[in-house]
Amino acid sequence: MNEKKNPDGFYYRSLTRNIVLIIIIVAITPLLLVSGIILYQFQSSYQEKIYAHLGELVQKHRQNIDGFLTEKLNDIRFLAKTFSYEELSDESFLQDRLSTLQEEFGPVFVDLGVVNERGIQMAYSGPFKLGRALYSSADWFRKAIGREHYISDVFMGLRGLPHFIVTVRDNWGGQPWILRSTIDFVAFNTLVQNIRIGETGFAFIVNREGECQTKPCLDIAASRKVLEYLSEEGKTGDKGITILEKRDDSGHKNIYVAAALKKGEWLLIYQQAASDAFADLKRAYTLALSIILLGGLGVSTVAFVLSKRIVKRISSSDREKHMMDEQIVETGKLASVGELAAGIAHEIN
Repeated sequence: MNEKKNPDGFYYRSLTRNIVLIIIIVAITPLLLVSGIILYQFQSSYQEKIYAHLGELVQKHRQNIDGFLTEKLNDIRFLAKTFSYEELSDESFLQDRLSTLQEEFGPVFVDLGVVNERGIQMAYSGPFKLGRALYSSADWFRKAIGREHYISDVFMGLRGLPHFIVTVRDNWGGQPWILRSTIDFVAFNTLVQNIRIGETGFAFIVNREGECQTKPCLDIAASRKVLEYLSEEGKTGDKGITILEKRDDSGHKNIYVAAALKKGEWLLIYQQAASDAFADLKRAYTLALSIILLGGLGVSTVAFVLSKRIVKRISSSDREKHMMDEQIVETGKLASVGELAAGIAHEIN
């Protein structure tokens, strides 16, 4: 009823709404398009930088860890090549060599042992009672006796503590013998624990079966899944660094960066929650969206004010036109009356 009684009011309201919509669409559409393109390019660039940074981090620590293992192996190799089996089989002489190593490198070298071809430890120097220990059935011995040098996986062994050993094989009297040394697990593990970024980033080492070689680590099932993901879906770069972004069983997205160690026998894996790695990107998104919303609010306010002014001027022009039309009609009427009066006066005359 009100619209029928006041059609001009409905027209001006409709006109105001249309002007507001046109101004908002024309102003905000380019803003959204430009912002979307810029944010997409920024996200791609930022993601590449994060991946490159993590790749460099893992590459650096891979070199450090491989260098650590190679250095310790070379130290034992030097002893085996410098001294004979007879000299090293003397436990007092072996103790002197261990003391020299510990003075030079600290407690990294836990003990030294000389093992014959039957797996019997002929001489031992260290904190444990392992003299005449039999290693013939040990997995590390079966592998070490067939190689010039060998670095084992981390295992518990006779001492009941996690450790790994480095061995060098040589010959004496036509028979092979092994010089072995236990490497301090804590010193080795510290190299990996130092790889931390943000709140959730950490690193660990696994072998090709998914068995952990350091702490902290995932359980074996989770480690094997990560290995499977990396081998099937990971992208390997020029430096042999594999990067993968994958959701775990709980639905959280993680970034995995992996690099081979010990000639491919171990894998150094860095893991970090994607939300943690891209926290700065999320803050940038929040700031950008806040600016876009404020800009949209400003455009809407301006559009409303301008449309009101425009419609007000149109309404004022329409009123002036309507008044002019009425004046023209009144003038026409007066002119008609004047002509009629003039005709009557002429007839009377």
